Amino acid sequence: MTGFLCATCGQTHDSIPMCLGAPVPELWHSIPEGERADRVHLSSDQCVIDGRHFFILGRILLPVIGGEDSFVWLAWVSLSEANFVRSGELWESEGREAEPPYFGWLQSALPGYTPGTLSLKTNVQTMPLGQRPLITLEPTDHPLAVEQREGITMARVQQIAEAALHG
Repeated sequence: MTGFLCATCGQTHDSIPMCLGAPVPELWHSIPEGERADRVHLSSDQCVIDGRHFFILGRILLPVIGGEDSFVWLAWVSLSEANFVRSGELWESEGREAEPPYFGWLQSALPGYTPGTLSLKTNVQTMPLGQRPLITLEPTDHPLAVEQREGITMARVQQIAEAALHG
């Protein structure tokens, strides 16, 4: 499926995005804009706020039923300081995927989920060099956790895209 008629805006979009996500951890939004330069250290994959809140960007894979690829949520997870430091130590190390998963709390408000996705329990598995960590949600009845376990349809991917593009 390449394009779709958007139920939200009524326009035809050229393609359905198979990867969406949050550019910053949710806590970042609570920091006044004028204070961010002093209080936030943000890279494409890591974030530290006030020297005491530690975040890493990872991937939540939702298998697409009948599809070849998964839908990917890029999402931020808070880690303990010790696990954040450890992940940084291994950042450019071959074999880092052998590291046990880190416990974390999902810190991205992903659109289209009721209840919301903030503070869901996760495990973050370091992946081989060049790949972002893999986020696995605690196996609960939260809709995002169910979708990760059971998969989603392309119609659901379109719903997610509509919520994310116009939310």
